[in-house]
Amino acid sequence: MSNDSTNALNNETRDAWNTNASVWDARMGDDGNDFHQLLIRPAIERLLEVKPGTRILDIACGTGLTTRRLASLGAHVIGIDFAEEMIAYARRRTQQHETSIEYYVLDATDETALLALGERSFDAAVSAMGLMDMAEIDPLLQALTKLLRPGGCFIFAVMHPCFNSTHVSMAAELKDCDGQFITEYSVKVSGYLQPSTTKGLALENQPKPQLYFHRPLHVLLGAAFRAGFVLDGLEEPAFGADDSSNSRFYSWSNFTQIPPALVARLRFSDEFLRKS
Repeated sequence: MSNDSTNALNNETRDAWNTNASVWDARMGDDGNDFHQLLIRPAIERLLEVKPGTRILDIACGTGLTTRRLASLGAHVIGIDFAEEMIAYARRRTQQHETSIEYYVLDATDETALLALGERSFDAAVSAMGLMDMAEIDPLLQALTKLLRPGGCFIFAVMHPCFNSTHVSMAAELKDCDGQFITEYSVKVSGYLQPSTTKGLALENQPKPQLYFHRPLHVLLGAAFRAGFVLDGLEEPAFGADDSSNSRFYSWSNFTQIPPALVARLRFSDEFLRKS
């Protein structure tokens, strides 16, 4: 992808998130929605194992949901996002942990800007539902090889590329199962292997669609492997039967056998560490 194309997509993405910031902040509040609280946050924390004093970079931090949570666990967190309005809302909601949180307006697709944060400055980096909003992820991954300390890790959560994209349709069907009618939930995948850029709505009432950058697993993880990372932790969180209380059939809480998110942990490969 050319620099001009990346810049144009970044500008469109930034504009959408700035426009949607107030609606997003009102919906997520201080602690996030069920998707965040029940799926994303627990998976990240299991893979990250936060210790007091850990220095963490929160990439595409949005309104600071993950930033604040990690700070409450004792970490010192730097939150970055390229949408000025999202950072403004994050700062407004950060009162209790002001001394352990810093926010910056910064483009995570700009390797030079990322490196200005300081090489070998972080024990870990996280990105909670941010990579699928980025036109390019290679600059970020390359920067992380310099920002993270030896032994550091990068944990990211994304919409599951296999089951949760704009190429997926949801279905609810009535099925006769041994003489008892049950509702069976499934998804139909019409596209997966080809990376694509599409528009979608994260929230039904947001005023402007945002861009989704779909990457199949071999593209998503391949970029990490090329940068020098290996995959050493993986979760595919899904809602449980007790979470299925939403009356809307297309709520992910009804799809208890299909994970809508993928959460992964990356570490430096032995080969990368030897060379560095």
